[in-house]
Amino acid sequence: MDIGVISVRYARALLKSATASSQETKVYEEMQTMAQSYLEVPQLRQTIDNPMIPKEKKVSLLLAAAGGKPSDLTTAFIQLVLKEDREKVMQFIANSYVTLYRQQKNIISGRLITATAVSPSTEQKMRQMVESKTNGTVEFQTEIDPDIIGGFILEYDTYRMDASVKAKLNTILNTLKK
Repeated sequence: MDIGVISVRYARALLKSATASSQETKVYEEMQTMAQSYLEVPQLRQTIDNPMIPKEKKVSLLLAAAGGKPSDLTTAFIQLVLKEDREKVMQFIANSYVTLYRQQKNIISGRLITATAVSPSTEQKMRQMVESKTNGTVEFQTEIDPDIIGGFILEYDTYRMDASVKAKLNTILNTLKK
C-alpha cells in the first residue's frame, strides 16, 4: 500500500479521535513538534526505521520527538503505530495530521520575508490582509533575509508576492540583457 494513503488514514483516524475528545489542538501542537523533530534530527528517521532497535526505545524516542510529555492520546497513538509496524511512516503521519487539522480549522500557513526586522504592527497588518483575502486564520512566520536588499516577499497558500528590491533589480538586469 502507498505510504501517502497509509499516513493519511492514520492521521485522519487520529484527528477524528482527537476531535471527539476535544484534544485536536493539543495533538496538533505535538504533531507539529514531531514533524519538526524529524526535520531537525535526520538520525531520528534512521533510528526509528532500524529494525534492530526495540519498540520500547522507539516509543520513548517518538514521545521525546512529540515534545517530551505528550497527551495520553498521542502516547496511545504512537504505541498503536508501533504495534502495527507502521513506524516507518510516522513522519508522514505527523505531517498529514498537521495538513488535515489546518484544513479542518481553515488555517493558512503564511510567510513574510523582509531584509530587516519589521514592527509587530506591520506584521499584524500583513496577517490581517492575508486573513481577509483567504477568509481563514493565518499562522504567520517572519524571516529576515538581507539578500533581498529591501521590500518584502509574502507567501501563503499557493500565492507568492515578491516585492523585493532584489527581484526588481533582476527584472531590470534581464531587460537590459535583451
